[in-house]
Amino acid sequence: MSNSSVAKGSCLCGAVSLSTTSMNDRVGACHCSMCRKWGGGALLVVECGSDVSFKGEENIGIYQSSEWAERGFCKQCGSHLFYRLKQNQQYYIPAGIFDNDEGLVFEHQVFIDEKPAYYSFANQTKNMTGAELFA
Repeated sequence: MSNSSVAKGSCLCGAVSLSTTSMNDRVGACHCSMCRKWGGGALLVVECGSDVSFKGEENIGIYQSSEWAERGFCKQCGSHLFYRLKQNQQYYIPAGIFDNDEGLVFEHQVFIDEKPAYYSFANQTKNMTGAELFA
């Protein structure tokens, strides 16, 4: 996906929509225990920088999940909207929210050391443990 085009998406019910011109075309999976508890499995996201605009902001709930990050969700339908780093307002948006997923490539997995044995992705990806990610 080109960084010069606008990527758009919305939650399940449409109460919140978003757009960004900084959508990375590389999809990452996070297997940390918080992401798995939040969504029932790995969180599949694309990095969107800090250039993300929302419509329907009154429908966005924020959960302070750690000292360094927060998670956004739709108050109406519960859709996961973002994982955001507090320090630099860096957004990681679930890949499935976007209207067009053409050109996305599953590239990396983080917290691979926390991935449970009951699932596995077939794609060959760069894999990082939690320690490697924080290093």
